Amino acid sequence: MKKLNYKKILVTVLWIIAIAGLASSWAFVSKSERNIVAKTLNISIHNNDENLFLSENDIRKFFIERKDSLLLNQYKNINIPELEKSLNSHPAIENAEVAADINGEIKIDITQRTPVLRIINKDGESFYIDSQTKLMPLNDNYSARVIIANGFIYEPYARRYQYSIEQVKNNKLYSEVSMLDDIYDIADFINKDSVLTNLIHQIYVNEEKEIELFPTIGNQKIIFGSAIDIAEKFNKLKLFYTEGMNKADSWTKYSNINLKYKNLVVCTKK
Repeated sequence: MKKLNYKKILVTVLWIIAIAGLASSWAFVSKSERNIVAKTLNISIHNNDENLFLSENDIRKFFIERKDSLLLNQYKNINIPELEKSLNSHPAIENAEVAADINGEIKIDITQRTPVLRIINKDGESFYIDSQTKLMPLNDNYSARVIIANGFIYEPYARRYQYSIEQVKNNKLYSEVSMLDDIYDIADFINKDSVLTNLIHQIYVNEEKEIELFPTIGNQKIIFGSAIDIAEKFNKLKLFYTEGMNKADSWTKYSNINLKYKNLVVCTKK
């Protein structure tokens, strides 16, 4: 017969008692806090030095429009999870957290979404793609200074907003018909390179679904082709600009710079 380990049993019982006591304490605190009145509303918005989509007044108006009565209301009448859920559904918010303390202060911590690319489709509809690869509508308060992509892009916001670019890439059907994933990959590479960020300001999709780029300096058209060998093509471009465009008349000498060919940069003179 196996000998009982009384010491182990005692430790287990003590743990059960401790956890039960802690749970009771939580229940008591939770119940006592229900009658606390909300006296102050503390709103913190992150990324507002980069983006100006939201202000404290916008958040307060958001609650007023939803008819959420926060201040001078008891905690038992305030649904914190529902507040978080509603804020996280806002098109300019990446993440929102709401907490209430025993001093009657409701704290709202908001991180704004960060656009990295603006799409203008063939019908003239415009929207962003953000740093989380999700589609984002334009904002009436602020226009982000990001690279622009236009041309023969047919996807409307309404048909794609529920999918991230990562989901489009991983879906065989979507990735075959969509240009958004290709455009995003190229824009993402540009945004991560300080030289390219200062050099390229526009991405254009032509009728053959090939990608063309337009620089901030000069009026050349950079023929990029498909979104493959992205790093290799951009390395060729940077090398060409530093070594092949070092003469005074070089910036007006060429109409096209073609990166489509392996190990070659083919230029067309005006």
